[in-house]
Amino acid sequence: MFLVRLISHLPLGVLYLVSDAFCLLIYYIIGYRKQVVRENLQYAFPEKSRKERRAIEKQFYRNFTDSLAETIKLLTMPNEMIAKRFTLLNADIITDRVKNGEIVVGMCGHFFNWEGHLLSYTGNVDKRCETIYMKVNNTFFEKLMKTIRSRMGGDLTDRGAFQRKYLKNRNKNRLIVLAADQRPNYLDIRYWTTFMNRETAFYEGAEKLAKRFNHSVVYGEVSKPKRGHYEFKYQLLASPPYGESAAHSITEAFIELVERNIKNQPSLYLWSHKRWKIKKSIKPNDSAPTAKS
Repeated sequence: MFLVRLISHLPLGVLYLVSDAFCLLIYYIIGYRKQVVRENLQYAFPEKSRKERRAIEKQFYRNFTDSLAETIKLLTMPNEMIAKRFTLLNADIITDRVKNGEIVVGMCGHFFNWEGHLLSYTGNVDKRCETIYMKVNNTFFEKLMKTIRSRMGGDLTDRGAFQRKYLKNRNKNRLIVLAADQRPNYLDIRYWTTFMNRETAFYEGAEKLAKRFNHSVVYGEVSKPKRGHYEFKYQLLASPPYGESAAHSITEAFIELVERNIKNQPSLYLWSHKRWKIKKSIKPNDSAPTAKS
């Protein structure tokens, strides 16, 4: 941790030079998950030419290594610098409700740089923020990421402990943040729908939470005006009462917003993630071949 903290004190410009070198290494020499990225982009953008998809691919790897450099810098980055580089728009959609005693559910996707987004919110908007996350198996990186994510006072909750903790704190007004585009595990209850031209499984925890306890839901659209600068524009995705709303309505609205965000800023999405690894089970009497697990 000491070494990472020491590196974090380097100017961001120096870290970007390292990012440039690392990008060349993992793209042209190592080829880190390049086949996964290419397949994902080909499914997502069949209407684009090979040249256009390659341009997105290369920019994705640049954004990927930049986000690593920025995340290391976030370990010691001054709050004023965080506020300048990670701009939050329409945050009153959340804060007005939290001040009014409500719990707000924030649904987000894996767009760069989500770590900076979290610190900008807890450091400059409201510390009453609980982020639901999945533990990293590596002990060192688990400790590092928890240190970074909680340094501005936000609360972190492991996904496995969330239900019990929520029931204990259900009257505590705050923002609850969930990365709602994560791939469910094989044993999880999930909702299947089309996402970026592929049959995809989604958690519906956010929707069930919002509808059961009448919470408003917000989404933050992500853009990157220039290197090292991000904008997160909040919008109301759904609000109670939900009595007459259709099943899966919040999840579908979220998917629509994520797809629009991807199409506007395709290189900001985490294409190296094996998002579509899990396949929907097909009944033996179906005409299609049995899906691989």
